[in-house]
Amino acid sequence: MSGKLKIKEIAAQTGVSISTVSRVLAGKANTSAEVKQKVLDCAKSHGVLSDMSAGRLLFNHVTVFAPARAFDVRTDIFYYKVVQGIRSAIAQQEVRISYCAIEENDCDIPLFLKKINDPSCETAIIIGIDDPRVHELAADIGKPCVLINCIDRSMRLDVVSPNHQLVGEFSANYLIEHGHRDILTLMCLRRSTMERRLDGIKDAFANHNMKFDDSRHLVTTSGFGAAEAREAIATFLAGQSRDQYPTAILAGGDFMAVGAYEALQSLGLSVPSDISIMSMDGFNLAEIHDVPLTAVHVPRDELGEEALRLLQLRMTRPDAPFRTLLLSGKVAARSSVKRIGSKKIKAAVSTKNHGLYGN
Repeated sequence: MSGKLKIKEIAAQTGVSISTVSRVLAGKANTSAEVKQKVLDCAKSHGVLSDMSAGRLLFNHVTVFAPARAFDVRTDIFYYKVVQGIRSAIAQQEVRISYCAIEENDCDIPLFLKKINDPSCETAIIIGIDDPRVHELAADIGKPCVLINCIDRSMRLDVVSPNHQLVGEFSANYLIEHGHRDILTLMCLRRSTMERRLDGIKDAFANHNMKFDDSRHLVTTSGFGAAEAREAIATFLAGQSRDQYPTAILAGGDFMAVGAYEALQSLGLSVPSDISIMSMDGFNLAEIHDVPLTAVHVPRDELGEEALRLLQLRMTRPDAPFRTLLLSGKVAARSSVKRIGSKKIKAAVSTKNHGLYGN
């Protein structure tokens, strides 16, 4: 059956005009919510929407919930760019966007309920909010909703996130394969996403038969700023003899890498001759004090676009299993990491029988 015949059939069955059906299926905004839902329900029954996930969005309003810092480039450039990615992705669509600032934990639940229950809120995107009550309420309300950079432990919402564990493992592997065995990880662990990144780093150590000792291989901070990172690295190195210094520092973000560099510089050490530096971020800085920064680009700008795709899929397939989409990073190999030794180091291959086919 052709598209035109389907549109005519939908119009006949719903009692609305052909032009109204066309507007709804094109994602136009000038149709009442009741008529729009009637047309969409009928279209789904005819399979019209099965191939529309990459086309014009079928909703006209999205509310973005995020920590207040996400809306200010000066306080959280990562989340700010995620929000800008959403704005860019809907720029050519008839979709309005509104914002609501809530805390990562212990959220203002009445405010959240007021905003998500507003009749104008057709869909929602929740960025970086860890409060499980927010996730539970969003699932209970039932509007299409996607979490960005969160974990939905109840498996009742769609999620898109960087693959933090793999990013951590890949970054540590990169340094290990460049000959580094004494690697100091500089991390802010205020969210579970960063803890997963640390888990990946520890996986890389284990895969190369290296022991990860928190007292020797980990320095933590409360934030991602350069000043705090500089102080933390300076304090750590002050407690080490020169022959105990790491050969590489793996920083949880670009500004943390800057702080590490400044701490090394204050001790008369150079990068990468004395100590290499690598970042798990890579968007905010191409270099640290004229040293090109090796980094893994953690997916950021793409998160908003993928979240909108998940919302579209939820509109077209409301009963489909919920999805967790993990995006991989990409290495930018520059000059802040030097190779130790002449050969690339591979992970040790275990010959241990894991009992998959008996003893």
